Amino acid sequence: MPKNILKRCLPDHNAIKNHKSLQIFGDLLHSENLWHLNRRSVSKAFAVGLFFAFIPVPFQMILAAGAAILFHANLTLSIALVWISNPFTMPAIFYSCYLVGTWVFGGNEKAFNFEANWQWVVDSLSTIGPAFLVGCGIVATISSILGYVVIQGIWRFSVTRQWQKRRKNRK
Repeated sequence: MPKNILKRCLPDHNAIKNHKSLQIFGDLLHSENLWHLNRRSVSKAFAVGLFFAFIPVPFQMILAAGAAILFHANLTLSIALVWISNPFTMPAIFYSCYLVGTWVFGGNEKAFNFEANWQWVVDSLSTIGPAFLVGCGIVATISSILGYVVIQGIWRFSVTRQWQKRRKNRK
């Protein structure tokens, strides 16, 4: 069952509760609903985590935690899924988002040379920025919806299969 797999993979919720970056949420972190692993909370967590994984902002984990609290999603899973966009995967993910944005705008890719400095980022916002940000929004929204629907389907399939096994064993 998906619940057992998730329990093995997720970190201890006490470690998350006591993390210094998440102390801004105060007593909201002590709500038991944020730690349950059920179909609704896990589906919402996938939606929240996948959405913020594709949004190019600093402190994605804190934003995901806030959204998890707001939507009553599993907090640990929401935060963990943000790490899909990590320093190794970010270039490919964000370049793909840029391509989606240029496709939406119907334009051609603009040639650019990446430089690791703040001035390049500021200058790029006027050239490649709009396509990049629109692409990130589209990919974030689509992946969020797909994550929610797929987890709902997997969970229902798993529960249905277990019911069928029980019925078969009773006969």
